[in-house]
Amino acid sequence: MTDRLNIIDDGKRLGAFLKDRRQRLDPAALGFGGRRRTPGLRREEVAQRAHISTTWYTWLEQGRGGAPSPRVLDSLAEALMMTEAEREHLFLVGIGRPPKSHASAREGISWRLQRFLDAMPMIPATVATSTWDIIGWNRAAQLALTDYEALPPGERNILRRMFLDPATRAAQLDWEPVARFLVATFRAETARVGEAERAAELVGELSGKSDEFTRMWIENDVQATGEGAKTIRHAAVGEITFEFSSFAIDGRPDLKLMVYNPAGEVDLKKMRQLCSPDGAA
Repeated sequence: MTDRLNIIDDGKRLGAFLKDRRQRLDPAALGFGGRRRTPGLRREEVAQRAHISTTWYTWLEQGRGGAPSPRVLDSLAEALMMTEAEREHLFLVGIGRPPKSHASAREGISWRLQRFLDAMPMIPATVATSTWDIIGWNRAAQLALTDYEALPPGERNILRRMFLDPATRAAQLDWEPVARFLVATFRAETARVGEAERAAELVGELSGKSDEFTRMWIENDVQATGEGAKTIRHAAVGEITFEFSSFAIDGRPDLKLMVYNPAGEVDLKKMRQLCSPDGAA
């Protein structure tokens, strides 16, 4: 009887945890409308995001249907926007063991993190993956660095732009050290979060298109993102120097927050000019 009660409790623990996380999400922020009697997403909306049937998800919340597969648990963790700590707990209550460590494949950032970025109106800030894909930015970053909103997702990769886009290269006051920094941090961070497959794809692509990338890659340098300084040439206001800092994002080991603070009064004045309603006019 005790063993049976423990099994039932485990099923209820999984269902309660899923329901709790479902009710914490903001439907409007995820593109779901309509009036609601209860907070959070509906069961069918979670099922849609996780690419499973509504019936199967309902059973999981009710503690029925047996233990889910690791693949289903991963899909649910993605759908419910769980942190790594929450994902680990989901696996523990779902199948009794922790998940394999891996970098998250989620696209985009939470609406709260976006609000944080937007709260810095004159300080460019971006969110980048370990492979230097930019998946979050604020208006100041669009105006001073790159208009990521205007680019297709595949073209928002900083390595691609640095080695393959002439305009991005021309905007760097010291292209060589910037490019070396990107390659060295790319090598270190993709190894740290287990992104070997994604890294290999990008290395293969860039090696076939850029001899300079190949030369830097075979040097085997590694470097932490950390902090430093960089100067860009802006078409509207001229040179701007930034002091950049990198910050970890809790629960997302695959992401880093990059903040570019204007280095001096002249640089801050140029950012004010760019970010004013009239722009650099």
